[in-house]
Amino acid sequence: MRLVFLGTPAFALPSLKQLNERFGLTAVVTQPDRPAGRGQRLTPPPVKREALKLGLPVYQPRNKEELVKLLKELKPDAAAVVAFGMILPKEALSLCPFLNLHASLLPKYRGAAPIQRALMAGEKVTGNTVMLITEKLDAGPILLQEPEPIDEEDNYATLSARLAEKGAPLLTKALELYASGRLTPKPQNDEEATYAPPIKKEELRVCWRAQAESVRDRIRALYPNAYAFFNGKRVKLLKARVFPAEGEPGQILPLPDKLVVACGEKAVEILELITPKGRRVTGKEFVKGYRGSFS
Repeated sequence: MRLVFLGTPAFALPSLKQLNERFGLTAVVTQPDRPAGRGQRLTPPPVKREALKLGLPVYQPRNKEELVKLLKELKPDAAAVVAFGMILPKEALSLCPFLNLHASLLPKYRGAAPIQRALMAGEKVTGNTVMLITEKLDAGPILLQEPEPIDEEDNYATLSARLAEKGAPLLTKALELYASGRLTPKPQNDEEATYAPPIKKEELRVCWRAQAESVRDRIRALYPNAYAFFNGKRVKLLKARVFPAEGEPGQILPLPDKLVVACGEKAVEILELITPKGRRVTGKEFVKGYRGSFS
């Protein structure tokens, strides 16, 4: 089978490696190198770096037209897609079946940020879905699904890593069964669909007027980028738990050895954060060295 892999971020790496071991990938398609870091140096995406280590041919089309032209030249029997970062055009979808690994139990959380949105909503269970790609975003027929519990200690980093690892064998199995005609695609119920749009910059700031559970879930969902202002300076909030106390939203409650911040309802104990000076500290360490309130 001539199998082409389309993916870009670290989430796609377990699938890339496992599919190559099982089938031997014909080619890898990923997004172009982008500026990154303080120096804005041109940086290759994780999938490109790993594919080159594996000795695989790598292509980086800049737009949909280049992608279609490339796929016509590669003539794949099938394509596996994991967080590629481009909506595939109709002309591309007509060339072969495209099997996509999506990190939710579709039709819930269609869209670009299913893991973050599930955590922000306080979900207890999420999972992976392998589906056939159609023109409508994340609405194609389902091939396989596997649920995954969300632990209380999970944040975006831990849950994303686990779903990536568990998604690789699911995608491999789906390809094997579908290619041999042993898997019947199941249409999604559009009436049950929910959506997971991209995270906006303004969503990264914690609102202390929200309920404590919502504040905690936002911090874990947006890890490590959720932030608030302390005495007018930005601090990143890394880990929190609900605390049974009340006060004015943003007020640090006078408790020994604990950084407890009042919310619109109840409070949260901040367990880990990054100070305005860029140091990663515990809440206990923070309250010893800083005085003020959050906003």
